[in-house]
Amino acid sequence: MTEHLTDRVVVFGVDGVRHDTLLAARTPAVDAIAAAGFLAPFRVNDAGPTISGPGWTTIATGVLATKHRVFNNDLTEHQISKFPDFLSRAREVGFSTYAAGSWPQLVTETHGGPIFLGGGSMPCGDDPETAEAFDRADQLVADEAAGVLGERDIAAAFVYFGLPDVVAHAEGPTADYAASVEACDRRIGQVMAAIRGREPYAKERWTFVVVTDHGHTDQGGHGGESEQERTAWIAAAGRDVPSRAPEGLEQADVHAHVLHALGIAARPAWELTGRAFCR
Repeated sequence: MTEHLTDRVVVFGVDGVRHDTLLAARTPAVDAIAAAGFLAPFRVNDAGPTISGPGWTTIATGVLATKHRVFNNDLTEHQISKFPDFLSRAREVGFSTYAAGSWPQLVTETHGGPIFLGGGSMPCGDDPETAEAFDRADQLVADEAAGVLGERDIAAAFVYFGLPDVVAHAEGPTADYAASVEACDRRIGQVMAAIRGREPYAKERWTFVVVTDHGHTDQGGHGGESEQERTAWIAAAGRDVPSRAPEGLEQADVHAHVLHALGIAARPAWELTGRAFCR
């Protein structure tokens, strides 16, 4: 008789990572996830612009910008409360959750946030502006997330790193940009190692998802309609994650698969656009 495993999920958000840069960079943590599941590019849905606000809100809520009404980085007129994020959905049925990041709109009330309605941790305290500040902030996020997910009984988590986006804005897809992607991968690996070091890990089944919100132009920057900006990607492994990405993959699917991995049945009234990866 197979022992029942306790399901757990962590979604890593990495901001503004081009797919071609990801493939060229040294990313052993993402590669390990891809080898156990899939890594696939897709086109960001045309319902919203290639901007962080709508991208992360779609990922969190499982619906498109036409419903959550986030079209830029000021979330003031949002409808997120009508379409709650996946951590809120998990808490509604009694699961423990955790969110941390270096971009304030995700976890604080800055500019109409938070996207994750329960809020979360921003270990750096202030909104970082420079690459150096984001590098320090992202490491603080990794350190805290490793401690929390390694020691506490968290069922669903979101952990965000923002360094690649700020580097790409300043330089475009340079060697420094590739290095920033590799730094994010090391931090993902740090958190995953802490999870795998958990005493009850052998009795747990973890689903790992890594997702980006948009790409960047060759000159640096985003918000437009170029292929480089509209191409995002997801890597995933864990409960019912197929070895090939499903047809029609998109950002909203992350929400749906988190619910699926936790055994939460999506209701028609939630009007989700996203579907679980195992569809």
